[in-house]
Amino acid sequence: MPYCDQSSNGIRIFYRRCGHGSTKVLLIIGLAGTHDSWGPQIKGLTGAVEPNDEEEAPTETVGGESNTLGEEVREGDGIEVCCFDNRGVGRSSVPTEKSDYTTTIMAEDALALLDHLGWKNAHVFGHSMGAMIACKLAAMAPDRICSLALLNVTGGGFECFPKVKAKYTAVHITHQDEISPLLQIDLQMLSLAFRFLRAKTPEQRAMVDLETHYTKEYLDECVGSCTRRDILYQDYVKAISSSGMQSNYGFEGQLNACWTHNMTSKELETIRSSGDDIIAQLDHARRLAKKLQPVARMVELHGAHLVSHERPEEVNLALMELIKASKSKLEPEEWSHLAESESDEKRADKYESKRDTDLVT
Repeated sequence: MPYCDQSSNGIRIFYRRCGHGSTKVLLIIGLAGTHDSWGPQIKGLTGAVEPNDEEEAPTETVGGESNTLGEEVREGDGIEVCCFDNRGVGRSSVPTEKSDYTTTIMAEDALALLDHLGWKNAHVFGHSMGAMIACKLAAMAPDRICSLALLNVTGGGFECFPKVKAKYTAVHITHQDEISPLLQIDLQMLSLAFRFLRAKTPEQRAMVDLETHYTKEYLDECVGSCTRRDILYQDYVKAISSSGMQSNYGFEGQLNACWTHNMTSKELETIRSSGDDIIAQLDHARRLAKKLQPVARMVELHGAHLVSHERPEEVNLALMELIKASKSKLEPEEWSHLAESESDEKRADKYESKRDTDLVT
């Protein structure tokens, strides 16, 4: 099986490669997720549904893109992606100390994987915690990043909580920043978090995952004689049973990485000055876009936390346009994604609390 072995710390990272071509894409999954979670993007980007069986030759950078040694970069050449299990989950190593889990350390794992693959640079796409890791990787090694896409990303600490409501007191609140000390976690979110932590079987975990990953209207859609919820539930139980339940060490460690995540002003400046392309979650994306101006653009998509599964065609289109824009050296202002119609705007307003966003720089 394909592993990236790090002799310096004994960590083994399990990975899969799919597709063939000079354009390289590294996919970094989020909290408690495995490499399989990137299925819709792997199929959309490469057309492949099965991993490559053989290990390919080391690669080098030619003309700004990673490609196989001696192979010329051709217009319309294919895409090869690599997805992997972060430390603490799936088939990768599971350190037992929380201190071994930070987004910086996990970005170092991703960088070691790029070295192992022989990819001098790649397009890096991250989801949720994986997007936090991708941010650190971009700040750590900006010359290795062709473009950067962050799906459903948040900041660390309390920003990890996806749903909150203001608890108003006698204090008059006029600015969003002043609300933070008075935030009260939504009871439904607390219930989901409690059930997630208490889930001991694939069936229990699948039920919680469905509620956090998808919108209710998506789950309630009929597909033949069943609802999408019924179909996805069976798929989730099968997938979790196959990979095994995540250990407490792995889950608590990855949770610690999310909680302690923080991007410094210097790191943000490194990303901004490198001119990468970024996709991020709504509220955090707006703040991040402001910090990354004038090289930031944000496009919003309706969906829940796993919008990459709920809206795969739109997400894949955004990622493909990002890759093309990076190759053509376009300025952010020169390309756009999914121009919103009036009906799109009304629908987005209706589902404000469920929206996910693209922030492109």
